[in-house]
Amino acid sequence: MLFVKADDLKKGMRLAKPIYNKNGVMLYERDSKLTSQGIISIKNFGLLGVYILEPAEPVPPMTEDDIEFERFQAVSVFSIKEILDDICNGEEPKNLYRFANQIIKKYGLLHRKINFVQNLRSNEDYVYKHSLNTAILSAMISHRMDMDFKKQLDVVVASVLHDAGTQMIPASLRYRKNDELKEDDINKINSCYVAAYQMFSNDYSLDADIKRTLTMFMRYNHKELIGGDVFESLPKNQSVEILKVAYAFDNMTAMKFEEEPVSEIAAIKRLMEEKDVYDEDVVNALVESINILNPGVCVEMTNGDKGLVIVEGVPNILEPYVLSFRDNQIYNLGDKYVSQNIQIKDVMKTMDNRHVVNHALLKQYEGKIITHS
Repeated sequence: MLFVKADDLKKGMRLAKPIYNKNGVMLYERDSKLTSQGIISIKNFGLLGVYILEPAEPVPPMTEDDIEFERFQAVSVFSIKEILDDICNGEEPKNLYRFANQIIKKYGLLHRKINFVQNLRSNEDYVYKHSLNTAILSAMISHRMDMDFKKQLDVVVASVLHDAGTQMIPASLRYRKNDELKEDDINKINSCYVAAYQMFSNDYSLDADIKRTLTMFMRYNHKELIGGDVFESLPKNQSVEILKVAYAFDNMTAMKFEEEPVSEIAAIKRLMEEKDVYDEDVVNALVESINILNPGVCVEMTNGDKGLVIVEGVPNILEPYVLSFRDNQIYNLGDKYVSQNIQIKDVMKTMDNRHVVNHALLKQYEGKIITHS
């Protein structure tokens, strides 16, 4: 499965994930072949890109959980849009707590792992879908950390509201490339983040714990604008640590405007490695909530081999049993003697082993005799 930007789509490519319209109705099923009209539709929707199956790749199986997760994402965008639009217009969001309760009921009480299925995003709905996924992740993490209902509700509400500053940025500036921004544009963008911080700081109707979580997170996330040095001197707040991890994981794995999304494995490795930034217990709670290196995942290893995960790594998710495609050997990456030479690098980037021919380079040698020196 590959992420392909909208401008790079070609007729005949097969969809790896379904496409829904703004009403949550499925327009294109998985394995649908793109037509010229389909590509035009995708661009008209404003989608940043779509996930495409490789030519020989079978359609990956989807569980009932996967289907329901995608459906919930599709239908919930309208609720979160209404909430954030009310906030940005200075109005009280009427359905905020009802919506947060829906998320907790759906994903904040699970006793099993689920596949975290990333959604397709456009310029128009990027903030809404990011806030939604951050809230879902926060609900799952807080449950794994045995937070009581009041604290869980507070962190989910904060997650829904945390990116209001981005939503306040004028649409003409919000997703402009960095090298296209002038100094005045940057000042306008920064003023929106400061305005959101001040709005939540002065909102006396907002629950004190939610308000504290939001303002502390904003101080962390916009250190240069909102007194990040003060944040560093404050004691750790569990809700803020959950929001930091949920925010970072979704941000890294979602489709972006200027760079490729990273895999769940790459995101988890970074969260685990940056122990001075991300709380270890919170990261572990995330790992216990979603499938990452479960049996059936194809991986690349640091020695250049590719293989299939056959047993999940316990307690370290990055140390599974892997069946190597090269020599048909099983490697226990939890064995310190094995892990000295072999670790998980990432998921397999491609299942297509054919060599890609550089036709421009090939033309330079047409009609010539090539000798080895």
